[in-house]
Amino acid sequence: MSTHVRKPGWLTINVFNRLVAWLTRRGISVWGSRVLAVRGRKSGQWRTTPVNVLTLDGRQYLVAPRGHVQWTHNMRAAGGGELHLGERVDTFTATEVADHDKTPVLRAYLKRWKAEVGVFFNGVGPDSPDDQLRRIAPDHPVFEITVAG
Repeated sequence: MSTHVRKPGWLTINVFNRLVAWLTRRGISVWGSRVLAVRGRKSGQWRTTPVNVLTLDGRQYLVAPRGHVQWTHNMRAAGGGELHLGERVDTFTATEVADHDKTPVLRAYLKRWKAEVGVFFNGVGPDSPDDQLRRIAPDHPVFEITVAG
């Protein structure tokens, strides 16, 4: 498994993520944003971070553009979590997508959010050939989520 991680800078942590999370908690989705809540794999405490939920062919996915970050490790351990938008809370289960099945998901994700996250994909974009998307797939965890109820 890849250990690829692109840590966010000060501006992302202290300004952009906080602003998106603040808006999302108040019910204003920024390009599909939600606040992901997942239990920490060691502490058991709820951990939150803003994420973009991708809907593709009637299924929903969470993609980790920055790689194998803390929420992805926690998601593997917890097997699910919650998505918050304002007062709405959707509980879900998550199944990690195998690297060889990520190509259409990564392509759709980049098509939707390339301006926001494209820099984390090392020059690979929505119009890149399948072999380039397959090459970067191990560096970007993808989870298919199923909302309960």
